[in-house]
Amino acid sequence: MRLNIATCRPLPEPDVDEDLLLGGLQSVGIDARMAAWDDPAQWRDAVPTLVRSTWNYIHAPDAFGAWVREIAPKAPLWNSAAVLLGNLHKRYLLELAARGVPVTPTELLSQGWNGSLTELCGSRGWPDVVVKPAVGAASFETYRYTDINADVDAQVRGFASQRDLLVQPYLPSVEDHGERALVWIDGEFTHAVRKTPRFAGGVEVVSEAIGISPAERALGEAALAPFAAELLYARVDVAPGFDGQPVVMELELIEPSLFLLQSPQALERLVAAVRRELVRPWSKRR
Repeated sequence: MRLNIATCRPLPEPDVDEDLLLGGLQSVGIDARMAAWDDPAQWRDAVPTLVRSTWNYIHAPDAFGAWVREIAPKAPLWNSAAVLLGNLHKRYLLELAARGVPVTPTELLSQGWNGSLTELCGSRGWPDVVVKPAVGAASFETYRYTDINADVDAQVRGFASQRDLLVQPYLPSVEDHGERALVWIDGEFTHAVRKTPRFAGGVEVVSEAIGISPAERALGEAALAPFAAELLYARVDVAPGFDGQPVVMELELIEPSLFLLQSPQALERLVAAVRRELVRPWSKRR
């Protein structure tokens, strides 16, 4: 059984899941290899593909979308093309909110926006905000502003001249309770980790595996409900909102770290799911 694991080379940061996943797949007879999504030479054969560490797609989202559309009809792709394409732009947060899923309050600034962050945040009562790209990963161009003034206005307009942006209030809960990354594999949440706040140039610190509260689990399930049957893996990042109840901060369906080092059981579950899907007739794939 052959499998391509889509990545990018060079990686912008180490992928601690990579060796664990390769070893687990090979232990059950799967001939898995890492293949950079943006290297055409790697995609001449129609081989089932598991998307994992394609972390540079944020710099070429149109090319990444074209790659997904090109390979999806040829062989099974996980997650599905529809899921991957729908998760490229973080407008999905507004879509989650529209169907009643609690999310971090979010304003979307379209590319070319020429307004005033001072006025926007004043109208929303947000004295402390995070500004980040609407197509982004890790801490790329993510900034926190606690003093919003004319200089900040000019800087954010400069960012908006290049890309769509999100503006969100900073949630103080990420400092004590912490942002929780809920990992979903093959139909259920397996574990969570606590992550520290991370901004441009910063380093993320991740805990050991921790439990998932009933409120967090219910929120994660609500966020994934419309496409849960299409998912092989997912991650829902949550934190307590201003009322203390959890809200979705990110919904990661393309290339999230799954923190497999923290949960051998999650690794086993992912390997078993991939093997099952590889032996299933393509016409019956998820």
